[in-house]
Amino acid sequence: MRTTVTETSDSAGGRRRRPDDGIRYAIVVVFLTGLRRRNPAAMVNAAFALAGTYLPDAFERLVGVEFRPWQRVYVESAMLTHSVGMLGPYDDVWWWDHLTHAHSATILGGVVHVLSRRRGRDPPTRVLAVVVCAGVLWELAEYAIHLGADALGIDPVLVSYGRTDTALDLAFNLVGAALVVLFGDRALTNLVPPTEAEEETGSGPPDSVPRGR
Repeated sequence: MRTTVTETSDSAGGRRRRPDDGIRYAIVVVFLTGLRRRNPAAMVNAAFALAGTYLPDAFERLVGVEFRPWQRVYVESAMLTHSVGMLGPYDDVWWWDHLTHAHSATILGGVVHVLSRRRGRDPPTRVLAVVVCAGVLWELAEYAIHLGADALGIDPVLVSYGRTDTALDLAFNLVGAALVVLFGDRALTNLVPPTEAEEETGSGPPDSVPRGR
């Protein structure tokens, strides 16, 4: 069984459009807004976020699976919320940073979950370990970039807000990891092939077969 991504055609030229195209357009708007405001941090983060929207395509090719439409939108919307945050919500909306950390952690944790299942390994410990380690490395990089930018007298591309914020970031990373541990098998079944026993008995979920391109 092959799960296809729902697409629509515009009436003018019949060009195929995916439901997640709007996210990329929105990130371009963030980039242009950063350019208009002369905000290099917003511009740089929007550029990386736009590149990040192609991660589902790369994952599909490398692993041989196919995302459901909502999964693509879920991954790519994390890129949008991060880039939008650089225009002000990170400073003005108290919960924005918590949301983006939990959201991003579920994506990283989801990748670890899928790869663990595909290798026949139990995901929970690996999901938690990778999310925690990646979170610590991110906070160190954020601090180093901010410190270096201050020393050079330029606007930092990433901003560190102190120890309390760092602790909260790591806590919400764990929230994201916990969500993957609790719901990963249900939400990501189409990205994991059935076991040999399931193939023999036909008991595996119908969407859990490998996806070819």
